[in-house]
Amino acid sequence: MASKGAAMELEVGGRAVRLSSPDKIYFPERGFTKLDVAQYYIAVGEGITRALRDRPTTLQRYIEGIGGESFYQKRAPKNLPDWIPTARIAFPSGRTADEICPTEPAAVLWAANLGTLTFHPWPVRRGDTEHPDELRIDLDPQPGTDFNDAVGAAHELHGLLDEQGLHGRPKTSGGRGLHVFVPIEPRWTFTQVRRAAIAVGRELERRMPGRVTTAWWKEERGERIFVDYNQTARDRTIASAYSVRPNQYATVSAPLRWDELDDVAPRDFDIMTMRTRFAELGDAHADMDSEAYSLDGLLELAARDERDHGHGDLPYPPDYPKMPGEPKRVQPSRARPDTPNTPDTH
Repeated sequence: MASKGAAMELEVGGRAVRLSSPDKIYFPERGFTKLDVAQYYIAVGEGITRALRDRPTTLQRYIEGIGGESFYQKRAPKNLPDWIPTARIAFPSGRTADEICPTEPAAVLWAANLGTLTFHPWPVRRGDTEHPDELRIDLDPQPGTDFNDAVGAAHELHGLLDEQGLHGRPKTSGGRGLHVFVPIEPRWTFTQVRRAAIAVGRELERRMPGRVTTAWWKEERGERIFVDYNQTARDRTIASAYSVRPNQYATVSAPLRWDELDDVAPRDFDIMTMRTRFAELGDAHADMDSEAYSLDGLLELAARDERDHGHGDLPYPPDYPKMPGEPKRVQPSRARPDTPNTPDTH
């Protein structure tokens, strides 16, 4: 077996962080190493720290690179340095966990040394873990659609948000889809924020018939862009801006300006090209933390949907406890008239 190289120290933000096995290959097709990933996170440190700051964060770890096994680490590692804070969060099951809350680039580098490629932050800050401060809209291309279809939906979403007086920021998922994040005032519950996301999805369905869907069951989605409203449910997270994605191209989730959407593709942004972009342009979402918007308009839209059209809640993920007002959680093709309103266990 080829040597993976002696451990080394990298400095970022005035802290020295140990990097073990820097020559270990993480992306075989591109030849990118663990050191390449670490240097990428140093280069975009200001941007990813902005995206993660004070947020409870789950680590998606690939200790042997993308060719090996991976796992999600929610609880803070036992060897966590005392300069990386944590926050206690509660899962739908009622269990709790202390998750790391990065506050500086060195924390990102420390996690990268553990094999972390993708960072999954909660939409809350450690000072208040019950009230999200981001509305996250996930535009997910279904089979038969692609990134360009997601771009079309994003433009319609942009117009809808403008009408509501909301300023969203788009970013690539690092895969085929797009995410749009809206900074909001932290005064609504997870349930209310999810309700606002459902209202957004339903309005997009009306404006783009046959092109957008909120159908939870895959058999009903068709060749449309799925607005994954359940990404706003408690304990559901979306890869952060600048996170590396575990694919053969080593793409990253790239923050964008709205006027760039028509001219980019997901593979334009990887751990090398994003370093150059960041050095030239900085963080495209740098001002997000200076804004916070109200969800009152979207919640009123949700109330009108229910009052005028009878459109109430939509199904939660299968691992969730039964939620008040939730419809039957069973695939339509398996449903019977007497099917109870309980999660599908198949």
